[in-house]
Amino acid sequence: MAESVYKVIQLVGTSNESWEKAAAATIEQASQTLRDLRVARIVEQDIHIEPGKSLTYRVKMELSFKYEEGT
Repeated sequence: MAESVYKVIQLVGTSNESWEKAAAATIEQASQTLRDLRVARIVEQDIHIEPGKSLTYRVKMELSFKYEEGT
């Protein structure tokens, strides 16, 4: 098997419904511009609170994809 190299980036996604939807939305958005996504790791979860407004679920994730020269 040939050796491979992967690049890791950090993204933050949000949802007014759940952490799961925030994570899914982040991956879906990233997949529109990044190829060959491999692993997503949730680093942190939190909830943004503003009085009188709905809660905002946030996930900070590390997302890896296969590195190709020039990317």
